[in-house]
Amino acid sequence: MDIDPRRLGVLLAVSRSGGVLAAADVLRVSPSAVSQQIARLEAETGVTVLDRQPSGAVLTSAGRLLAEVAERIEAELGETRRALAELGGDVSGVVVVGAFQTVIRAVLVPLLEELEQALPGIDLIVHEVAEEHGQRALRRGELDLLVTEQDVAVPTTAPSGTFDVPFLDEPWVVAIPATDAAPTGLLDLSDRAWLMPGQSGATSRALSRLATEMSLTRRAAHTYRDFDVALSMVAGGLGIALLPELAIRRQLPENAQWVALPGLGFRRLFVRHRVTRTEPRAATLAVLEQMVRVAAALEPL
Repeated sequence: MDIDPRRLGVLLAVSRSGGVLAAADVLRVSPSAVSQQIARLEAETGVTVLDRQPSGAVLTSAGRLLAEVAERIEAELGETRRALAELGGDVSGVVVVGAFQTVIRAVLVPLLEELEQALPGIDLIVHEVAEEHGQRALRRGELDLLVTEQDVAVPTTAPSGTFDVPFLDEPWVVAIPATDAAPTGLLDLSDRAWLMPGQSGATSRALSRLATEMSLTRRAAHTYRDFDVALSMVAGGLGIALLPELAIRRQLPENAQWVALPGLGFRRLFVRHRVTRTEPRAATLAVLEQMVRVAAALEPL
């Protein structure tokens, strides 16, 4: 049996993306080109690898076995490329990172200031992106690294074809007006109006969890998309807000303060990258390593 490993790569793309059309988009070829490669793979192996249904193509048992082989080949090739790059001692190239405000301010800006000495061959480009948009950009190859977030108590998994590297756990805190007495526990805040984030994410999931655990039922009429806006609302007496610790690593508005309370939990940050035949590149891994280092050096508040 003579199997072309490039056709295995096409099958792996179908497996990861969920269908022929999506795989064609990822591979940047036509759907017919993907179908032709799959047909040739089936001719080479003598087995059917896709069950073609009206709702889409699903991998057969043989297809799943071959996709697993393709993943092992891809991992070996990636490790070989990284080892060769290290032997050559030349880590260079452009690395594009997508992140949100708190990480850009606390991790990526300090990293950019150091990078010229630490990794002189790498040109780091930072984009502020929402996680949903960032995931699409990562899948299309427009980003090399994407920062994602979870409420630790409500974990999620990385999409197929990507890998998450945890790089920071930070406690949730509560921002309250400066004139308020410091609460001793969450029950002291159970009857307060909580400001709500205007988009889904770790903060909204953490608030939903607390609402269930602590009967935090009141919600303010106001919403926000930016933690700085939330702090301004708190200072203006519009409500109180759940925030990650990174959001308060700056000068707070004059009329706002923050408190850490038992039971709030943690926000966990990850750096997500693609896993393909050629990725992650040595330059991508070098930047990821530096991001982990900078995050680990952050002093607790």
